[in-house]
Amino acid sequence: MNQADAGRVLLLRAFETSAVSPWTEDDAAGATRSALQAVGSTAAPDAFLAARAQAGLQRLAGREPALAGWSPQPSAWAGLLPLGLGAAAFVLGLVVDRIGSGQGINLLAPPIWALLAWNLGAYAVLLWAALRRRAPAGPLRSALQAALRRAAPRLPTAPPWAHFAADWAAARLPLQGARLGQALHLGAALLAAGVIAGLYLRGLVLDYRVSWQSTFLDAAAVQSLLGGLLAPASALSGIGLPDLAGWQALRGPLPADAPGASAAPWIHLYALTLLGAVVLPRLLLAGAAALRAGRLQRQFPLPLHEPYFQRLLRQQRGQALPVRLWPHARAPEAAARSALQRLLAGAFGPGAVLHVAPTVAYGSEEAPTDLPPAGTLRLVLCELGATPESESQGRLLQALTPPGGVPPWLLLDEAAFRQRFGATSPRLQERRQAWRALAEGCAAGIVFATLQDGADLAEAEAALQAAQAA
Repeated sequence: MNQADAGRVLLLRAFETSAVSPWTEDDAAGATRSALQAVGSTAAPDAFLAARAQAGLQRLAGREPALAGWSPQPSAWAGLLPLGLGAAAFVLGLVVDRIGSGQGINLLAPPIWALLAWNLGAYAVLLWAALRRRAPAGPLRSALQAALRRAAPRLPTAPPWAHFAADWAAARLPLQGARLGQALHLGAALLAAGVIAGLYLRGLVLDYRVSWQSTFLDAAAVQSLLGGLLAPASALSGIGLPDLAGWQALRGPLPADAPGASAAPWIHLYALTLLGAVVLPRLLLAGAAALRAGRLQRQFPLPLHEPYFQRLLRQQRGQALPVRLWPHARAPEAAARSALQRLLAGAFGPGAVLHVAPTVAYGSEEAPTDLPPAGTLRLVLCELGATPESESQGRLLQALTPPGGVPPWLLLDEAAFRQRFGATSPRLQERRQAWRALAEGCAAGIVFATLQDGADLAEAEAALQAAQAA
């Protein structure tokens, strides 16, 4: 989906998953119905989610006034950032200090070599970042990212909006990285282009002369160094480089009354070197970053594998999530079954279908019945007050683990334990830790829930969503 649709989807998710929100279950069902009527059950996932978000935000609009002032469309100035930075860089290159003192140029010391070294260093960082598959970092990039965050529209501080702001900032990082890369590459290219333009503009009105000076280098070393750096430009332009005697003749400061050697051929060589080593590569990199930014804006990536999206997509396809539960030692009572249904509906939506297998008695853990088909979420229900033992519950977990698959998750009912010892008892954490140790020993996940009427199941719902994702 595009960036605007992705923004709506993430905003609706923030309202739908927030503990403090005007969103209701009727809103969720209505938004799903509207999306199915608009795009159908066979539409692509992105089309269904975008249509549902559009319908859901319309339902929220009357109760959430801040929605009227929020727009998912990208700001117009974001596309102008590369052009603005590039124009500023060109002007900076154009007005940069002269390449020599007075009208004499030391061939070893013009700012051109510093500019060239900076870009070669930048290429090395980019190559390292590409090999590590991570975004390159630097003070200029960090400053621009901070400026983008400050320029973003201010959002309300209510919990759903705060949740959305964090999700939206994380989701936009790849797109912002591409835009920043485009701006920085274009800026570097136009900075070098400005320097080249400045060389020729000053050469029109000033008669530059060249020499070289060094305390540590002799003519042979300078010939090897500058000859290697300028060799590609010399080959392209046909401008020959001096021989050893010629380099020796250029050594030393220019006497005030000596004509010296004209800088014109050297300016051509410098310009071609900057063009080939800086301007063209940076323009290519800027173009690649622009293409990537455009693709990300049109095909904005969302984590559709997460439980929230998977639950919605199952609703679109009319599929139910099968859940198989094996009680250990004791069958759940009516209140616990009701809480279980509420827990599954909160975690996976109303389409979750719970099937409770026969209770597994102590000593019968190695031969559980009613094994489920693939794709079923498998849970083993135990009471927190029971003693976790690898010879009993551990064997049951192993027996329910398919070959090469993952073990089922342990679902620990804390209702009876809390009633007996209290919710603040230190024994609660001690008992939880004992069950965690058993789960870790069996490589199984674990969910703690208070299966009784009116209990808060939000933490357990999140853990079950993680179990389904795994």
